[in-house]
Amino acid sequence: MKRFFILVILSLAAFVLATAQNDSIQNKKWKFFIPEFDGTVRAKYEYQPQMGASRFQVRNARFSINGKVHKIASYKLEIDLSDQGKIRMLDAYARLTPIKGGSFTIGQMRVPFTIDAHRSPHQQYFANRSFIAKQVGDVRDVGFTLAYTFQNFPLTLQGGLFNGFDDITEDGQKRWTKKANYSVKAEIFPVKGFNITLSSQKIAPLNSNIFMHDAGTYVEFCNFHIEGEYLYKHYADGKFKDVHSVDAFINYDIPLKKVFQKISILCRYDMMTDHWDGVTLDDEGHAIMSDSKRHRITAGTTLSLAKPFRADLRINYEKYMYGDGAIIDESEQDKITFEVMLRF
Repeated sequence: MKRFFILVILSLAAFVLATAQNDSIQNKKWKFFIPEFDGTVRAKYEYQPQMGASRFQVRNARFSINGKVHKIASYKLEIDLSDQGKIRMLDAYARLTPIKGGSFTIGQMRVPFTIDAHRSPHQQYFANRSFIAKQVGDVRDVGFTLAYTFQNFPLTLQGGLFNGFDDITEDGQKRWTKKANYSVKAEIFPVKGFNITLSSQKIAPLNSNIFMHDAGTYVEFCNFHIEGEYLYKHYADGKFKDVHSVDAFINYDIPLKKVFQKISILCRYDMMTDHWDGVTLDDEGHAIMSDSKRHRITAGTTLSLAKPFRADLRINYEKYMYGDGAIIDESEQDKITFEVMLRF
């Protein structure tokens, strides 16, 4: 399926490039249907001083195609050719916008939930995602959403129903469910540069009901971006204790005149309590902790060659703090990261 998906995208790209050279493409009627192609490449080098070890990694090599087939009907297909070395189909959905500000989307997508977990790789401020975005609240699923942005009030509402399974593989999409798995999100913009986001979600991997509630806000002024977010995760069947996670950071941009467009100074604090992914079980069917409680401080700088989130050089240092007896993954330790992110 993945190979077929790649072949379809490459074939469409070749077709569009060939057609673009035809004089008839100048007709505005046909221009409306020309797909747009986007891509993101993130390559990084990481060094762990505690282990004295290092590695090179292609974190993302994303390619997407999106366009319209009608004035109210659009689509998006996105695949990552190197999600930590693996090929993953990410987005594959159709969208209808029958009224101004309103849309209906069906297919595979990132569910409307949280601030940081909803960011694409080229929109991230740090080389590595927050715990909310990576472990606790990162969910992609198959389903449908309704969204509406009010015209005379600074509010956007999104909500939808999803399979709610622990994976989005072909087998996962074939399985039937009698449970309603949902996600709802409200974004409020009281004034320019100020956002409040509230969201809730329910998933049911392995028939374990898991509820997540998130509240976040950010403010932008005088080249500052200040953001804070809190996520609460509750396991309704009592298989694991409740999880709390926090993400807070500050970013300050300094404009430059030569070579680089700007330099950003960043600092982040995030934490999470002991966490279970809802999937990993022992031989007796008991939950096995996926991630130990931890605190982390990240400091770094980003040099931007072009517009923000287009061509960035990121340099980050992460300091982890664990309690006694914690199970520590070798990738979740102190590290220095050098990353180049290109968006085209």
